[in-house]
Amino acid sequence: MEGSILAPLPGGPPLAVVRPDWVDNNGHMNMAFYLAVFDMATDQLWPKLGLGPTLRTKGLGTFAAETWVNYVREVHEGMPLACTNEVLAHDAKRLLAVHRMYHATKGWLAAENEVLYLCVDLAVRRVTTWPEEVVARIAPLCTGRPARRLALKRRD
Repeated sequence: MEGSILAPLPGGPPLAVVRPDWVDNNGHMNMAFYLAVFDMATDQLWPKLGLGPTLRTKGLGTFAAETWVNYVREVHEGMPLACTNEVLAHDAKRLLAVHRMYHATKGWLAAENEVLYLCVDLAVRRVTTWPEEVVARIAPLCTGRPARRLALKRRD
């Protein structure tokens, strides 16, 4: 099944600009804020998949079960950042995605973030199946490309 990488693409409006309080004593963005920006990218992806507030109306939510970050190039204070989102794989209860962070005007890759998300019944805090309408939105966007580090299910 052919999916797509979901914008905003580099060159568009920035998702975030590196703030002074995000910079560590090495003069580049602290690793915690890479995850904060990737979380903002997730917030852009979720409405396209029927997740976030739409899913919560059904008593369900998404939890990140595992994450991996590849730091490619340093970003510094004042740099504008943009992210793309790609759905790599999914099954009845899980979704594997990769977010890529770019310099928003120069277009170079700064970092990648693979995340394994779970569908969770918020009342009992247990993993459950995606609603059919969510699967119908996820499936056509799934690229099927392999992840670099994570997998839908644990490897033995």
